[in-house]
Amino acid sequence: MDEIIKVSALTTHYGTSKVLNSIDLSIRRGEIMVIMGGSGSGKSTLLRHILSLNHPSSGSIEILGKDIWKIDTEELNELRKKIGVAFQGGALFGSMTVEDNIAFPLRELTNLDEETIKIMTRIKLEIVNLSGFGHYMPSQLSGGMLKRAAVARAIIMDPQILFFDEPSAGLDPVVAAELDDLILNLRDAMNITIVVVTHELDSAYKIADRITVINKGDLLLVGTVDEIKSSDNQKVQDLINRTPRKQSINAEEYLSRLTDNI
Repeated sequence: MDEIIKVSALTTHYGTSKVLNSIDLSIRRGEIMVIMGGSGSGKSTLLRHILSLNHPSSGSIEILGKDIWKIDTEELNELRKKIGVAFQGGALFGSMTVEDNIAFPLRELTNLDEETIKIMTRIKLEIVNLSGFGHYMPSQLSGGMLKRAAVARAIIMDPQILFFDEPSAGLDPVVAAELDDLILNLRDAMNITIVVVTHELDSAYKIADRITVINKGDLLLVGTVDEIKSSDNQKVQDLINRTPRKQSINAEEYLSRLTDNI
């Protein structure tokens, strides 16, 4: 199975803080890769780098065989047409109908006629089980429906790679499980590579072919669900068992922080 995304020695600093520490990661064609980690672990930063939204301090990222930091703007824009992103909050345009939101990339990036665009849009609405809701405004949709509409827009260009940022956030368990099923169906029906950033363990265990665990900028482990569950890495076990982090307080340092510059 060939690599569709390759991250090499990726390191990122925010000021003096190191957010990612020499991350090496390969994502295979046709798999669902889940990236997990606690708050502040660096998983969202990694996603932004892969999407070429932020530039790292060092390292490289190849997508479909192209180094995203070495190709020119035109090549990068062509590459982005092969990538779909379903953002955490949906990120739909509030002034447009659901159908117009989904059709937006086709109208902006292709020369397709309007009839073809409408047919393609309705096909994607069918895929995400929103047939009949195209004329609704985003404000009229439930949280789960908003997520599915965002997925429909993300797949309207028939991408080779699809990214999800916390897809289950804010959803009740039943709706979250339905979204998990949709992710699995998309992978199988469209032969698409899917990358999911999440902290939801139940979702990760259900959909993942492999899981990447990141902690404080370090890549701890990449493996199947069974390999993650049976790992002897204590930090991995703390994450999946939701073990609270122990915090030790140095009285002198604490007092110094409180009285600094007074």
